[in-house]
Amino acid sequence: MPARPRIFYGWWIVASGAVIAFASGPGQTYGFSAFIDNIIEDTGLERTSLSALYAIGTGVSAVMVMVVSRLADRYGVRRTLPAVAIGVGLACISMSLAQGALVVFLAFSALRALAQGSLTINGTLLTAQWFVRRRGRAMSLQGLGFPLSLAVIPLLARTLIDAIGWREAYVVLGVMVWVLVIPLALFVVRERPEEMGLFPDGADGPPPGETADSAAIAAATPDRRPVLTSVRFWWLALPLSTPALVVTGLVFHQNAIMREQGLDATIAAATFVPMAAVSALSALATGGIVDRYRPQVVFAGSMLAMIAAMMLALVIDSVWLAVAYAALLGVCQGISQVVNNVVWA
Repeated sequence: MPARPRIFYGWWIVASGAVIAFASGPGQTYGFSAFIDNIIEDTGLERTSLSALYAIGTGVSAVMVMVVSRLADRYGVRRTLPAVAIGVGLACISMSLAQGALVVFLAFSALRALAQGSLTINGTLLTAQWFVRRRGRAMSLQGLGFPLSLAVIPLLARTLIDAIGWREAYVVLGVMVWVLVIPLALFVVRERPEEMGLFPDGADGPPPGETADSAAIAAATPDRRPVLTSVRFWWLALPLSTPALVVTGLVFHQNAIMREQGLDATIAAATFVPMAAVSALSALATGGIVDRYRPQVVFAGSMLAMIAAMMLALVIDSVWLAVAYAALLGVCQGISQVVNNVVWA
């Protein structure tokens, strides 16, 4: 067996997962939010119609994500990730060409499925395969890519829109995804530690209860258990999806919510920065906590922060209240992100 490297290669996988998470920004709701007003003005779609298209597109993307996830299980992340990244770039270019409701809907669906769904799943799957005992910590570090994306992508998109137009901005974001993800997938990503003569967490042997080649056996054996008909699956899926559903709605309409209170689009985009900072701190803290305490207890903190943010959204009329609102959403997002990753892994 080759000598173990001084730095466990799994941490390079975590860093790659963080970059992948960052690159999902164009398909995340905070990425779309910067473009909504421009799309409405340019295409003539009403806000309600655009919201409905986005909701339906997100639902359709869930089915597409299931397909991509099966491909990742069958062929491995290293093979599926470049194809997904290429698809995200093409979906961004499609958004730049959108004119009517049908093309907007198709581009929404593709971006949600490939960027927000498939890129995220591939990064999470990689980290889960490289860590067991330190999985919570690894997930929280990988998750730092999301708040960084949250802080950068809306402001970058707003800057590009003001400088070159919203259609050209989407092209730039698509090329950015190609530059960030494809080289990582080809030259850095490795499926499992066993491929490099290593064990999860950089340990001297396999985790308790596993043989040295258990991961390879599991990968070669299709899992045919009826997951979608399992009551336990839905007991997990329904509550764990609640923060994502609510925060998505709030972020999608963030410009409109703040404009009704007299705050402009620049402030609405800038509030993603404190949201990102608090989300990152919350995720880091949660990574250590969830390794020691039950995820159910930790998840309750996310729900309380979400409820407080919803109540504050009704009375935002100053920059400081906007920052407080964003911070509460950040707490909700940071906690729920880590709990979701750990629970599903």
